[in-house]
Formats: sequence, structure tokens, C-alpha cells
Amino acid sequence: MEFEPLSMGNEVIEFDMMGIGDDTVDIEHPVDEDDLLDSSAAAVAASASAGEVYIPEGDTNLEPYEGMEFESEEAAKAFYNSYARRVGFSTRVSMSRRSRRDGAIIQRSFVCAKEGFRVDKEKPGRDGRVKRPRAETRVGCKAMLVVKIQDSSRWVVSGFVKEHNHELVPPDKVHCLRSHRHVSGAAKSLIDTLQGAGIGPSGIMSALIKEYGGISNVGFTERDCRNYMRSSRQRTLGGDTQLLLDYLRNMQAENPAFVYAVQGDEDQCMSNIFWADPKARMNYTYFGDTVTFDTTYRSNRYRLPFAPFTGVNHHGQPVLFGCALLINESEASFVWLFKTWLAAMSGRPPVSITTDHDRVIRLAVTQVFPVTRHRFCKWHIFKECQEKLSHVLSGHPNFEAELHKCVNLTESIEEFESCWFSLIDRYYLREHEWLQTVFSDRRQWVPVYLRDTFFAEMSITQRSDSMNSYFDGYVNASTTLQLFVKQYEKALESRYEKEVKADYDTINTSPSLKTPSPMEKQAAELYTRKLFMKFQEELVETLTFLATKVEDQDAISIYRVAKFGESHKAYFVRFNVREMKATCSCQMFEFSGLLCRHILTVFRVTNVLTLPSRYVLKRWTRNAKSGVILEERANDLLNSSRESLTVRYNNLRHEALKYVDEGVKTIDIYNVAVAALQEAADKVALAKKNGGRIANVNGAGREDRTTHGNHASASFGDHQWGLEQSPSMVSFYII
Repeated sequence: MEFEPLSMGNEVIEFDMMGIGDDTVDIEHPVDEDDLLDSSAAAVAASASAGEVYIPEGDTNLEPYEGMEFESEEAAKAFYNSYARRVGFSTRVSMSRRSRRDGAIIQRSFVCAKEGFRVDKEKPGRDGRVKRPRAETRVGCKAMLVVKIQDSSRWVVSGFVKEHNHELVPPDKVHCLRSHRHVSGAAKSLIDTLQGAGIGPSGIMSALIKEYGGISNVGFTERDCRNYMRSSRQRTLGGDTQLLLDYLRNMQAENPAFVYAVQGDEDQCMSNIFWADPKARMNYTYFGDTVTFDTTYRSNRYRLPFAPFTGVNHHGQPVLFGCALLINESEASFVWLFKTWLAAMSGRPPVSITTDHDRVIRLAVTQVFPVTRHRFCKWHIFKECQEKLSHVLSGHPNFEAELHKCVNLTESIEEFESCWFSLIDRYYLREHEWLQTVFSDRRQWVPVYLRDTFFAEMSITQRSDSMNSYFDGYVNASTTLQLFVKQYEKALESRYEKEVKADYDTINTSPSLKTPSPMEKQAAELYTRKLFMKFQEELVETLTFLATKVEDQDAISIYRVAKFGESHKAYFVRFNVREMKATCSCQMFEFSGLLCRHILTVFRVTNVLTLPSRYVLKRWTRNAKSGVILEERANDLLNSSRESLTVRYNNLRHEALKYVDEGVKTIDIYNVAVAALQEAADKVALAKKNGGRIANVNGAGREDRTTHGNHASASFGDHQWGLEQSPSMVSFYII
């Protein structure tokens, strides 16, 4: 394709798209489709009589034509991008030409974003595969607009190709195209206001859609909103992140078992930060069956966007499994964070995880924890309800209490769903979008759907202490990152003191018994003080319950259990007397790990005087942190949870880490330790061969590593991790 020569004084420069003139330099702009072309919608005003083009505001039919003039190159770009938005395609800058005389740009080519074919710049990983292959979007489209400068310093259209070789995007989808996505100043102000008021990206987008009258009028996507929020956070945090990094480096220098990792984004800028101290990692070996990813401080009024991983210890207290500073909230960043945390926790996923009600977090959890039961925090959803249904609550003060009752007190799926529809119909809310969303997600937050999975909660109707933030009382709206470093240490010390106090009370005080039952005395000796009080409450309640055998099936008997005077509200217990195995329709044991009053009632009427070992979970006992396995509980708690394997793994790992700490003190002790490990390995191999008939065999873990001196290397996820020091002293860094 050739264009007319342009006269510039005594010099004539030929523009030939197939070649390069002697006095010009071609400059290609290989802008990837993932790079945003920031196009302003500035109007191009001119007078036709003076050889200028006037574009009437709101004219939707005007299209480019050869000879069309613009005041500037930017005006031409804005016009073509505005035209592209009306038609349904995205634009980018493809080629520029500069004068060899002074380097000034004298020609620009604006093309359809699907022009050409993408050059494969993806770098394959160590396995020869691209980590995250992207879909092909270039199809060789020829549509373009070429403008060149004239003597009058005006820009004229010298070439225009209208036809595309692909389908165009309809008006309701055009806002998704890269060159038409732009966060305006007004939108930025609204995002800042809503973010400061405690609303996350999804909620902000909902507000913007309502404010602008539809997603197509917003002008950008949720991903753009998240990116803006990230850059805003980076500006807010400023240099304080360096203070945190210095703190983490010092902590690791003092104890190599302290781990931290920093995520770099595509621009090699620091993104999220993760860290876990040795106590957090050890706590996970004891209490890592259920985890809460606490996002209380994310995207809200707090100045500190961090999120701890927490759990529940044997006293029912919150326990820390690691922390993250959240600067980027994309799906890829949450995937990185969860993978990094999992690697720090020896790669053993929890049985269950609780998070905020967030679509992006759900996608990341599904990828990283495919076999873990994912639950949305019910209390966060109730809080959302106060915002989304404020108009209903103000006019109907009883609605919230009725909703809580419907969610918490229904005993079956059928009862819940019937109650739900009755409630929303009574208040004419069946078409409410938010209620439709949370109902479609009901299997991930309504208790009746979740009782078959262990979450370490004692009560469905009351919020557990463990669900409160680990850092309550130490972080508030004025806490800066610099102050948080100090408060973090104080919070850890306070939580440790509370655990020590609970240990002391359990060991040095005896609870008062309320029955002559040998089972109560047994439980008092096994459980921690707090857990015993809960068990005692269930046991005492059996005195008000009646159990009636309703069916016999071989060795299994089925009992109908109801409170005296409340026969309409019955529970059914299946009891296998030969195996001493019982299950109840309330599923309290599966959910909390303590036997319910209904099973205990059946035990009372069948003369079961002591607790079967399968119903004493070690994680609730005073020996929860010991290396001795007192009982195995896995397959009887959850067939799918792999808990007995977890208990064995935890104890072996705990003993092995103590062994390693002693074994590295001198070279002589080290040699003895290595020889002992080899002997143990031989015994384990022999035991496997003989069907496990060799007793008292310890193992050091399940991971295979190739070691060279004191350095080992392990591949995990998208990164190669360096593992330095001994196996018990792991420090992460991204290579």
C-alpha cells in the first residue's frame, strides 16, 4: 500500500508501508493486547471552511475518510478510538515514522487490536511448558487509520481501511475492550470513598454500575478497579513496606525457620508479602485441620491491608498460621499467596477453610485447595445483609431476626429452603439480586449444608471466639504499617500468654463434676478445661432426653432421641454396638469434634460408661501438642478428610524436627544422626515389606529432596524455591 508524497518545503519524503524512505525512520509499536491504550474522549473541533473537520457532539455515523484533518496526532487517535467504540473494536498504535532530520514524528498508524499475529514471547518453564498460556487474540485484521503531518502542522488521514476480518463486539460488551477501558477521575473519587467506607472491589463495581446506569456505561471492568485500588494502596503505604521487609529479614536472620516470600508482578514491582514464624508453622502441625483466611482488614476503613491465616487451638483460642500484606487482589495474586502459604505449611492442605464471601478468593481456593471444603463466613454475609437490605431492615425491624433464625435454626435442607422462600416471599424479595446470589451460594455458608465437615466450632448460632480476628485490640483505623510491626509482636505475646494461662488452668485445677458418670470423670482427665465444660454441658443435658429404639438392622440399632415434652423435635442416632460407632442426624461430632447430647443419651441407655477412643479427638485434649498418639480418629470423623494420616504425619514430623535440632549441633552428633536415620529408613522399608509388623519406627517426613551439603532445592507451583539450612530451618526466596 502506497500513499501520496508529502511536500515539506524543499524536501519530499515518500511514505511507503512496504519500504523505508531515505530520510525517515520507521518505529514499530508492538503493543500487546494486554497493554491498555489510554484514549481520551476529547472532542475534535474544527471549521470546514478553513479546511478543518468539525465533529458534532453525539454524531454516531461519522467515520474516517482520506483527507480528513485533525489539529494534533492525539486528536486523531482519540477520534479513531471513539469511532472504534461505536463500531465495536479495540485500537492500538502500530507504526510511527520519524524524520531523520530532527527526529520528529511525521506519520502514525492506528490499527485494530487484532492486527497482525502475536509473536510468542512466553518463556517456557523448566518442564518445557508455558506457565500461563494466553489465548490467541491477533487474527491478521487489516483495518487501520494512517495520519501524516502537513506543512501547516495539521494531521491528515492518508489511509483508511474500514473492513475487519472478524466479528465486531456488540455495544453491551464494548466496555471490555482494552482501548475503551479507562478509570475516569470521577470514578476514582467514588472508588476511594467506597474503599474507605469498607467496601471491596465487587461491592464497588456494583455501586458504580448502579451509579452509571449499567456496566457498559462504567467504562472499565472489575479487574481495572482492583488494579486502581492496588496502585492506591501502594501510594498510601509508601516506604513503610521497606520497614516490613527489613523486619522480616531480621527475623529470618535470627531464626532460619522464620519464612517469608515476596510476590513480584509483571512490572517487577513488589506486590503481596507473606510470612510465617516457626511457632505458626508448628501450630499448623497440631491444629491445621481447619483454617480461616481472615480478611477483616482488607479493602476497608483500615489503612493496613493485611490478612492473617488463623485456626483454633485445643482451648478454642485463635492461633496464627501466617500473615499476608495484600497490595494486589487479583486472582493470580491470591493463587500465589495460597500456594506460598501451603508450601510453608509443608504442603498439607486443611480439611476446611473459611473465607470472606468473595468471588476472586473462591476461584483461587478452588485452584489451590481442590479437596478442601470451602466455607464463606456466615457473619460476613449477615454484615453484607445490613448494607444490601438496609431499606428492608429500616421498614421491617423483625426481618433480620427472622433471617438469622431461618439460617441457624433449621434442621434439614428441606426445612431451610422452605423457610427461605417463605421469608423472602413474605417481604416481596424473591427478585432481589443480592439475595439470589447468596442463595445460589447457600451450600458454602448455610450451616445445614456444612455440618458433615469439621470446622472446630462449638456453636452454630453463636460466633466463636476463633472467628474473631487474631489481632483484635491491636489494629485499628489509625494503625500504620510501621506501627503494625510493633503491634504484631505484642499480639503474638498476648495470645501466647493466654494459651499458657489456659494450659495452667487445665493442669492445675480440677473441674467440679455434676454427675456420678465415669464418662464425665474420664472426659475431665482428657480434655482441656474449656472443652470439658462444653462436653459436660452436653452430658448433663442427656438427663432431660429420652431415647427410643425404633429399628434394628443387624448390628445397627436406630434410636429416636427427643427432649422430654418436645417429642415433635426428634433426632435419630444410628449405633453399632459391636464397633462402638454412633452417628447422629445433628452431625455435631462431624462439625465440632465433640459428641452431642443425643449420642450421649443413647450411650447412657445402652450402658456405655466410657468414651470410645474414636470419639476423643486429640486436638481437643490436654495432650494435643504431645508426640504420643493416644488415639486414631480420622476415618471415623470424615471418610474424606484423611485425618488419621494427618495425625500420624503431624507426630512424625514433630519428632523428626526435634531430632534434627539436636542432630546438627556438632559434626560428631550429625554423623550419628545420619547413621540413625539410615537405620530407621531400613526398618521402615522392612516394615512396609512385612505389612507393618515392626513397631516403634520413626520417620523424618514424606518429602523427597536432593541435597548437596546444606542446600536443597524443591520445585513448587510457579516458582523455584530455595530451601536453606536444615530441613527444620526453611527460608523462602524467589529465584
